[in-house]
Amino acid sequence: MIKQHGILDKYTMFGEYEHAQWIKKEAQALPPGSKVLDVGAGACRYRGLFEHCEYRTHDFAKLEAKETGPGYGKLDYISDILSIPVQDGSFDVVLCTQVLEHVPKPVLAIKEFSRILRPGGILLLTAPQRSGLHQPPYHYYGGYTAFWYKMFLPASGFAIINLEPNGVFFKHYGEAGQQFVGMLFPNEGRRWWWRWAFLPIFLLCKISALIQSVICHYLDGLDEEKRMTVGYHVKAVKK
Repeated sequence: MIKQHGILDKYTMFGEYEHAQWIKKEAQALPPGSKVLDVGAGACRYRGLFEHCEYRTHDFAKLEAKETGPGYGKLDYISDILSIPVQDGSFDVVLCTQVLEHVPKPVLAIKEFSRILRPGGILLLTAPQRSGLHQPPYHYYGGYTAFWYKMFLPASGFAIINLEPNGVFFKHYGEAGQQFVGMLFPNEGRRWWWRWAFLPIFLLCKISALIQSVICHYLDGLDEEKRMTVGYHVKAVKK
């Protein structure tokens, strides 16, 4: 089930918040009965957004429980991402979010998406451009730039409809403040007692980071170069 975000999440964890909002918007735009395959679905957290569609899920299902958070949801297909056991042109939509960094040969995964989509089918794709190590040992790439999508999607038979960054420098800077507080005053681990021993300092840092996140949210439009982003929301159509 998709996480319900609080009122401050758009400032304090904008990357995850904007990512979820984008998927929700694209899901709502799909015609009822659309055949959707969520590739690398994991916990199947987006199932509720596609109740009006024929929603199917896929994953390789090899991660240990501690790396999957809530664990795997009900999966319809379990296989390598390069050989999903469905016929050519089986789906109207392929959704693949935050998966490509875990795929050793991501270009071949794009070609597999093209195979299983019908002509005119839609690919909804996200992957990080900046990413800390996660889900080891299945983490092979630090991030994907806009130029990667522009190179390899058309080469695999897709036309890009939309390619938009998920926040740029200022939002990134604001979110880093939240991470700073989380690392300095963790909820668990050897330093948990810091939060209580230095409670006034913790509260000052927490409030300062929140104010910074809100300010940076509204300053984000000042970044005209748009070279730093947590990732891209990509919508493409199979030609």
